[in-house]
Amino acid sequence: MKQAITRALLFAMLWWLLAEGRVDGWLMGGLAVMAATWASLVLYPPAVHGLRLAALPGFLAFFLFNSVRGGWQVAGMARRGRKALRPAFLELPLTLPAGAPRILLTYALSLMPGTVGVELFDDRLRLHVLHQDLPVATEAQALGRRIAALFGVPA
Repeated sequence: MKQAITRALLFAMLWWLLAEGRVDGWLMGGLAVMAATWASLVLYPPAVHGLRLAALPGFLAFFLFNSVRGGWQVAGMARRGRKALRPAFLELPLTLPAGAPRILLTYALSLMPGTVGVELFDDRLRLHVLHQDLPVATEAQALGRRIAALFGVPA
């Protein structure tokens, strides 16, 4: 209920800005605000898992450090040429709950050099990696623990 009220207030503020503060359009504006609120709740349901802001610095530091390290690895592979690449698909089991934690894991892994999330299904994630011998599974588990702390859920 709190999410619905918050979203309705945000849409009402947006309408007020678009209407340039005029009040003669609020009959139509009220209908638009209700429709937009309903659509947003259907298309983007309220989050089951809230973020713990205290865990955000640890997640960002981990992500940035591993992104830079991964970038150096990929640059080294590119410098050595095709022989340094051994691309593969890996399937990783997921222990994070469905929804935002799994989606963040998939996106974060895709943003890290050398990995791309290909498919998220049931409790597995398929990744494409540039080198099959890199410790991607171990790094994904460590990232999963950071994401679990960020959402306050079991890893």
